[in-house]
Amino acid sequence: MRARSLAAAAVAVVALLAGCSGGDGLPASSSVGYVEGDGTFTEIPAAERTTTVTFAGRTAEGDDVDLAALRGKPVVLNLWFADCAPCREEAPVLERVAQEYAGRASFVGVNTGRDDADRVLAFQQRFGVTYPSVLDDDGAALLALRGVAPRATPTTIVLDARGLVAAQYAGAIDETTLSDLIDGAAAGAPA
Repeated sequence: MRARSLAAAAVAVVALLAGCSGGDGLPASSSVGYVEGDGTFTEIPAAERTTTVTFAGRTAEGDDVDLAALRGKPVVLNLWFADCAPCREEAPVLERVAQEYAGRASFVGVNTGRDDADRVLAFQQRFGVTYPSVLDDDGAALLALRGVAPRATPTTIVLDARGLVAAQYAGAIDETTLSDLIDGAAAGAPA
């Protein structure tokens, strides 16, 4: 009798865990454990930009990314993690804009330390994301963004060509807004 109860409990746990995965190495989408952005954003005029963001990190593919090496054109930083529902919603949007701005802006994801490399790679494959994502296991990126990024996920930050914060957006961003923020960052760049 007890063996049947344990077997039934084990089946229930396996079924529950199976329901938490999309079968592609990703957890089910969730809105638990983080603060979702509300769509508020700030755009900073070129003459008022004072905050430089600098950090380096390793991607899920094992490549090194250093923001200082990306200067000379706008950089879009997107803070995300795999089971964040709005992050999944905006991933294809970010990829489309990244393709549209190829050569004119760089895109870097910042996985906020919740996902391992395999999960990041599964997310990138599922949503067709081709730009790199830094694994922020040690919190260096978040530390560099302290005071810049709202405490919301996802958050998108646009740096100008000098590495100065030009704009920030809390929540799932749309194509038009992101394009406008990149154009605004580029417009304020020195000649």
